[in-house]
Amino acid sequence: MLYNFTLQKGFDDSTAKDIVQDTFLAAWKNVDSFKGEASPKNWLFTILKNKIADYFRKSANKIALQTVRSGNTDHTFFDEADHWKKGMYPKAWQVNFSNELEVKEFYKVFSGCGKKLKQVQHTVFIMKYVDGLESDDICKELSITPSNYWILIHRAKVQLRSCLEKHWL
Repeated sequence: MLYNFTLQKGFDDSTAKDIVQDTFLAAWKNVDSFKGEASPKNWLFTILKNKIADYFRKSANKIALQTVRSGNTDHTFFDEADHWKKGMYPKAWQVNFSNELEVKEFYKVFSGCGKKLKQVQHTVFIMKYVDGLESDDICKELSITPSNYWILIHRAKVQLRSCLEKHWL
């Protein structure tokens, strides 16, 4: 269950296994502090969520440094004034949600596009749009600044849009 939960957060197989292993190691080291106020399963999930947050704190700090060094710009789609470049406007596309086959195919493409994002971008996007967390809560949980959060979410959206336009339209 812990492993599947970690995979759902967008981790690859190897990283998911490492995080779950770290979870069990932390539980084993701190078993004396387990008071039984929650079930062992809930206690392990709490540890796992902390391990995932630790992983992203480390990743987010690396991304923040790379973002600062790269100048925070996205010259592919936007000009220096952060307006859409001519010819780079989003294309109109939609999914017919009454067509089950089309919906299934869309989610398959969308999932594949999500896997192409950087790990921290994927996680921020999932936390915001799937888990429904507020931006401030995401920043706290991942220990990232609001400006870093907005850069990550913006780049995730732009990359997902580009991938979907290429593979869905």
